[in-house]
Amino acid sequence: MATIPQRAPDRLLPRAAAAWLVAALIGQWAFFHYIAAFYGSSVLTGDLETWNRLAALGRRPYVPGDTGGNAAFAAHALGAGLVALGGALQLVPWIRARFPRFHRWNGRVFLLTVVALSLSGFYLVWVRRTSPSTLDGLSTSFNGLLILAFAFLAYRAARARDFVVHRRWAMRLYLVSNAQWFLRVGLFGYFIGGKALGLSPAFGDPFLKFWTFGCYLVPLAVLQLYFHAQRGPRWTRVAMAVLLVALTAYMLAGMVGFGAFSQMIVSGKPLAFPK
Repeated sequence: MATIPQRAPDRLLPRAAAAWLVAALIGQWAFFHYIAAFYGSSVLTGDLETWNRLAALGRRPYVPGDTGGNAAFAAHALGAGLVALGGALQLVPWIRARFPRFHRWNGRVFLLTVVALSLSGFYLVWVRRTSPSTLDGLSTSFNGLLILAFAFLAYRAARARDFVVHRRWAMRLYLVSNAQWFLRVGLFGYFIGGKALGLSPAFGDPFLKFWTFGCYLVPLAVLQLYFHAQRGPRWTRVAMAVLLVALTAYMLAGMVGFGAFSQMIVSGKPLAFPK
């Protein structure tokens, strides 16, 4: 029987993490394309009424006559596109090593953007009342507070040149800043996975309430397990690698589902969901 090299398990975790990062990059850039095609094109043409295609999801972002509020929403949506485009690049070790100046400036833009998005999110939720429910508004607000806290801690560690601590806070910041992407990918992963198992997943399921907060708390928990596995015994690294592979597969399924759905939004086709 062929023997597995002793160091093979030690390579599983970094490779699983790299696979997750590649999948996240693809998904984030696809998300950027959706934001540019839907929100960007409507801003350029002045056809802001198209935002209310999302009424089927309980959202009506465009309010006739509310010029300031509509402008704030447009800036918030387009800023999310910037986060999707450049955020994941901050996590790529090759870019950090080969292009440190780009890493620093991209990081500054990312930091300023997510702080601005957090603050504008408070306005949109509690002043403009864009959230479809109080639970959703509370989740968005808690997410915003985490963004502000992690941004401060990442910046403080960078200023102190403690780059090990900085990277950890930056990774946490990346996850909470992309909560809306995780929300969509996790939701469609749930629908696709449920259908594959012969179930009938629907928007009224308890998972949806859980995932309102879980879309950023679960990734944070997985990241913390990853940090512990890096320092733990070999079996924990193997277990963490298996978990990352499973989560990457789930994420890819959700990306495919949301990708198809987002194209329906952009094209103006009627939206239909499981009830």
